[in-house]
Amino acid sequence: MRDDPLGRAIDLAVQAARGGGGPFGAVIDMHGRLFEATNRVTASHDPTAHAEVMAIRAAAAGLGTHDLSGGVLYTSTYPCPMCFTAAMWARLDRVVYAAMPEDAAAAGFDDRVFWDAVRGVAPLRLERDARPAGVAPFNAWVSNTERVEY
Repeated sequence: MRDDPLGRAIDLAVQAARGGGGPFGAVIDMHGRLFEATNRVTASHDPTAHAEVMAIRAAAAGLGTHDLSGGVLYTSTYPCPMCFTAAMWARLDRVVYAAMPEDAAAAGFDDRVFWDAVRGVAPLRLERDARPAGVAPFNAWVSNTERVEY
């Protein structure tokens, strides 16, 4: 597996699909240390439990850090916008994927509406409530001298 983390991500996706889970798998390689996951959305009733996010969570917990710089995310399918930005927030160096979005769409996993949303055609209405207390969390963050920087 260490020589083919993308192959392992695909195998995990096949196993998950056969076992009643979502057909997605992911492996993060952090300098030879591997963290793997499958899609757990329906099993955990958590819409954010995509394979890529679960692998990021496993790597971060396993390494005791939120900064996964130097790591590579291998995923069975082109990541959705949430997983793509999660990989960015994790500071992963790159994402390697196998199946195309069209392959996922043909199986009933069409994330085009979400990609359109992040490109500015948002189906979800964003509304700002400009109350002064909205900046309070950031003020508390800045004044906390013991904070861990992102």
